[in-house]
Parts: sequence; C-alpha cells; structure tokens
Amino acid sequence: MAELTGLIRRAADGDRQARDAVFRLIYGELRKLARAQLTRGGRDAGLDTVAVVNEAYLRLEKAHSLKPGDRSHYFAYVGHAMRSVVIDCVRARAAARRGGGNAHLTLTTGIADAAAIDETQVIRVHEALGELAAVDPRIVQVVEMKYFAGLSERDIASALGVAERTVRRDWEKARMLLSLALK
Repeated sequence: MAELTGLIRRAADGDRQARDAVFRLIYGELRKLARAQLTRGGRDAGLDTVAVVNEAYLRLEKAHSLKPGDRSHYFAYVGHAMRSVVIDCVRARAAARRGGGNAHLTLTTGIADAAAIDETQVIRVHEALGELAAVDPRIVQVVEMKYFAGLSERDIASALGVAERTVRRDWEKARMLLSLALK
C-alpha cells in the first residue's frame, strides 16, 4: 500500500515510469472492478472488460491536471473515468441501433426493446447522476467511488475528507434519490 501511494504521488508529479508502474500494479484489480460492474448490469456480453479498463486509463492519461494523492483518490478518478467509458459505449451502441447510417427496418416484435432495457437504464442512471450533481456533487462522487470504482466506505471517506457515517448517509440518500428519478 505504501509503495502504491508513493508511486501515485510520483506519477502525480509527472513521473511517467511511476505512472506506468501504478497501472501495472493495479491492472488486475481494475479488471475485476470493471468485470463486476459490467456483469452486475447484465452488459458483460456487449462491453469488453479490458477495453473499459484501458480506455479509462487513456482518459486518465489525457487529464494531466489530476493530482491524486493516494490510492483512494486515484480510484475515485478511475471510478469517474470508468463511468464515462461505459456511458460512451452504451450511447454509441444505442446510436448504431437507431440507424447509424444503415437502412431502417421496422420490427414487429418486442425483442429489440427487451435487449435495450439495460442500456437504457445505464443512460437513465447517468442522467440522474447529472441532475444530482447540481444538487449535491458529493453524492455523485460517493456513487462513482462506490459503484464504479468499488471503494470501501473508509476509502471514500478518506478521499472526500468526511466521516464514514457521512458516506453511508450519502450512499443511502443517493440510492433513494436515484430510485425516485428512475421510476
């Protein structure tokens, strides 16, 4: 843990070798997190775990202004990046399904609608999180860290500088608000 924190700090200061070492050290953990998130949502057949992790890493590489200080902060950034990757993939597939330059065909069964439920739900959650961000940005951070990055309440509390009890309350509040928004 101390080695990882030291590497993260060196990477935040611009050390390219440290940045690569951080990614190598946590790559397996990131794949497990991505696989769990994709499987939980029933989307494992449509999105590739390795692609999600690699794309999240590339997005973190492009964001030079990020300065994570420790493992919790780093995984908070990763959670946000993974969320954006999943949303972009779902939107791209939805756009392709709506035509994507192909000839339109009218379907006479409900099969296409049933297949799109999980992806539609992902987009709805993303939009609801966007609305929640206007009300309470910390709640969105808690959701990203817990759901997308798989951080514990202790790690989230450390990253946000709040008590674990606050994280639990924020998580419950987020779940309640999201359930209302998704009805």
